[in-house]
Amino acid sequence: MTEDGVVRALESALEAAPEDTGVRRHLLERLLSIGRPNDAVPHAHALLAAAPDDPDSLDLAISVFRAAGDGATADALQAGRDATTVARESADEPDVRRAMPVTGDDAILPVPDTADELLNKWDSSTAPEEVTFGELAASDITLDDIGGLDAVKRQLERSFLAPLRNPELAAAFRKSASGGLLLWGPPGCGKTFLARATAGEMGANFYNVGLADILDMWIGASERNLAAVFEAARRNAPCVLFFDEIDALGQKRSHLKHAAALRGVVNQLLSELDGVADENDGIFVLAATNHPWDVDEALLRPGRFDRRLLVLPPDEPARRAILDFHLRDRPATELDLSAVLQQTNGYSGADLAFIVESAVEQCLDESLDAGEVVSLTTAHLLDALEEVPSTVGPWLETARNHVMYSNKSGEYDELEAYLKANNGRGRRRPGFRP
Repeated sequence: MTEDGVVRALESALEAAPEDTGVRRHLLERLLSIGRPNDAVPHAHALLAAAPDDPDSLDLAISVFRAAGDGATADALQAGRDATTVARESADEPDVRRAMPVTGDDAILPVPDTADELLNKWDSSTAPEEVTFGELAASDITLDDIGGLDAVKRQLERSFLAPLRNPELAAAFRKSASGGLLLWGPPGCGKTFLARATAGEMGANFYNVGLADILDMWIGASERNLAAVFEAARRNAPCVLFFDEIDALGQKRSHLKHAAALRGVVNQLLSELDGVADENDGIFVLAATNHPWDVDEALLRPGRFDRRLLVLPPDEPARRAILDFHLRDRPATELDLSAVLQQTNGYSGADLAFIVESAVEQCLDESLDAGEVVSLTTAHLLDALEEVPSTVGPWLETARNHVMYSNKSGEYDELEAYLKANNGRGRRRPGFRP
């Protein structure tokens, strides 16, 4: 086909599809190549109207106008083309002055071209701070600071602390200085406080990690956060790594069929507990949950959270210690806590603290009316007790169902004994083991 034939074919194609800028650019190039720039001018205007911001279209139109002798139009288009290029480069490229370190009077240094130049010129720049998750600090409390709970302390000492206090025996029996312990029970009964006291008893750092520190909206980011937490714990060994609400972080994967991202978090947690990539010596992983029946079974296997400790509502000595702690430095006279202790069996530590706060509020109201300080009395505490129900009750109702129907392996035997000792027999059903 001759050049004129190619041009006619392209013009026919444009008549059928006038919005096809690719065909129009091809036509302009053909007209320029055969020396017909004047015939190309109308097509150049049409191309600019269809693609005014396209750099290739601008360059082609400028060439057409110059070849046709319209230098003024070509110069105007070139000026606009240059301004557009400068604006785009300013918006897209990083500011070299911000990226490079400065010396003297804010002198601008050239961007290094080689690795050696990079190391030599940027060796004094400040590295970004490491991302941290949770709270890492030395614990300032021990088990002696916890009143009562003697049975819990004995079990904690026997199953977790005693081997760690005797490193020679641990070495003789090749016992690794690591481990996992799950604290479970009703809310508000001091599981987090016990974990912190355990860290203080061991003289280890206490690394408290919350759910918000781990979970992220982006796929894969939660797993990276979890890996970073364990890496930070290894660098700060000996360290007690504490996960609160582990049932949310380590849910049963059978419950996560429609939440694949969370299944990955459980898998990553299992991998970190096993120490697949790194040794976990010196890392003591503690976790707390109010719903142990929602924790993935794989997390409870040997080598992971294989030791479990039930933290029940405080006994009478513990309740007295809690009340004494919250009543300290309060204006009070002739306090007799016997009646309060008798009526608060089954109350959590958080419930007892709220009873004291409610009684204090009542005293404040009376003090405002009297115009002088009214001392806190036993009557105030008993009045507050009437208004504050135990928050442990709903949890016990849920727990009773699991004891009755899901205790084939005996994992809830201790809870079953507690329920029976606290009027659990009155709610017996078929399947409840006496």
